[in-house]
Amino acid sequence: MKVIFSQMAFFMAQQSNRRNVRFMLRFTLFMFGLFFLYSVLFHYIMELENRYYSPVTGLYWTLTVMSTLGFGDITFSSDIGRIFSVVVLLSGVLLFMLVMPFTFIRYIYSPWLEAQSNAMTPRELPKDTHGHVIIVGTDSNALSIALSCRHYDIPYALLVADSSKALELFDKRLGVVLGDLDSALSYEAMRADKAALVLALDDDMKNTNIAATVREYSSSVRLAASVSNEESADILTLAGCDRVFQFSKMLGEALAGRIFTHNAESNIIGRFEGFCIAESPAHNTPLVGKSLLESDLRGRFGLNVAGIWQGNRYMVARSDTLIDEGSVLLLAGTADMLEKYDRSLSRECKIVQTPVLILGGGRVGTAAANALARRRVPFRIVEQKSALVPVDDERYILGNAADIAVLRSAGIDGTQTVLVTTHNDDLNIYLTIYCRKLRPDIQIISRSTLERNVPSLYSAGANLVMSLAGMTSTAIINLLKPGRVFMLTEGLNIFRVGAPASLVGVNLIDSNIRGDTACNVIAVRNGSRLAVPPNPQERIRPDDELILIGAVEAERRFMQKYCR
Repeated sequence: MKVIFSQMAFFMAQQSNRRNVRFMLRFTLFMFGLFFLYSVLFHYIMELENRYYSPVTGLYWTLTVMSTLGFGDITFSSDIGRIFSVVVLLSGVLLFMLVMPFTFIRYIYSPWLEAQSNAMTPRELPKDTHGHVIIVGTDSNALSIALSCRHYDIPYALLVADSSKALELFDKRLGVVLGDLDSALSYEAMRADKAALVLALDDDMKNTNIAATVREYSSSVRLAASVSNEESADILTLAGCDRVFQFSKMLGEALAGRIFTHNAESNIIGRFEGFCIAESPAHNTPLVGKSLLESDLRGRFGLNVAGIWQGNRYMVARSDTLIDEGSVLLLAGTADMLEKYDRSLSRECKIVQTPVLILGGGRVGTAAANALARRRVPFRIVEQKSALVPVDDERYILGNAADIAVLRSAGIDGTQTVLVTTHNDDLNIYLTIYCRKLRPDIQIISRSTLERNVPSLYSAGANLVMSLAGMTSTAIINLLKPGRVFMLTEGLNIFRVGAPASLVGVNLIDSNIRGDTACNVIAVRNGSRLAVPPNPQERIRPDDELILIGAVEAERRFMQKYCR
């Protein structure tokens, strides 16, 4: 009963529903008036035929004829009576079979279902909620952040203005609250003053309004927002944002950072907890044909081989893993170790740097181009929209990247790396397949907007895929838990955990972490002491912190096995 009354209260609280109820009442009065009129006319015509019936009989006849039941126990014998019966019958068919059902569904049933849905969707968080993340937005980035928060046991809630979208997310068991994005009452219901972070993920103008509204309610809560145009960053800061993220720019720079250049033996792709993660292609090096044990990179340089890329497939590094021409080593160590490795490992042939080919001149492609320009790496951009192509810049080629003539004029036959950066995943898959067919030997790095399309891009032939949603969620998790996770590429992370109780007192070589979970311990921190690489014979202490690398599924297996 309590649920029914709450739904009724929510239903009647809306002015449109109250107006609908008034309309239905008027319609019902019209129906009763019509019953009364037909009943009176029934008696009048029956008197013309010298027959007399009670008032109840007149109402009974009217309802049976209008509802098309027509028992036939009372009929007219005159033509005028039969014509009257036809009129009553047709009006009943029109009202009972057409007008009444559609009117009821339109003005009562549909609004009632909507009221039920709205009543089911939470409109506020419990009063004792604290330390949570408020995510304002429902796009793929927002949902990716929500799922990442769930994965890392961070309380969160999505603030959604559309009731149908809120119910859809609620049915998917996501934390959601229904409310207006630009109302201080919504953030009061979300307990924003006790939140760890409020994150606005709408367009720049709406994010500015959201930021101002949040600051109206709380001046102390940490507030972050995404921004599309670089010019809007200062405005969002003035509106009260503590952090402003240009995720498209971040993705473009990350993609540009993964190409192999002529002036570096190893390519540093990230820094984590005082050490570096670098990629080093084995092509044309003395390492080809050797196993990791035979290469002795740990003994010679102190480097830990965290894993190996074979084409687009990541492999856990094992002592018997064979290095071939297509292998790319994923190395973990200090900058000095990597420098020593680069000096010592002589290449039999150098990579001759040719212009990197960027397909797509939008925000991500432009950010990648700017990052390459800062590194003095030549590039060319293929863009179909003339508005995005600068005048008199020979590095830009106007045309369709799916046209082989355009690709050849841009240098597809001579380039070593292609960056596919358009915002359309379908087009990215198409271009990846096309470029792989034209040049089976090149490095293809692709951008994905939706995480679900990452496997398809790898299947299409991309050597590396990074998604905007993955980049966004990683940045937010790092903001909430600095250094907790670092995304090397889509689905491959570096993460850290305190020493699990079941591993305390066990040395790494006997723990079989790699065999049980496919995660690799690349460093161990104890206070200010960082062991890179860790000594496999040293026992794990209670106050140690393990730093591991692994795929998302491998990380999940590690957490399930050791951290429950």
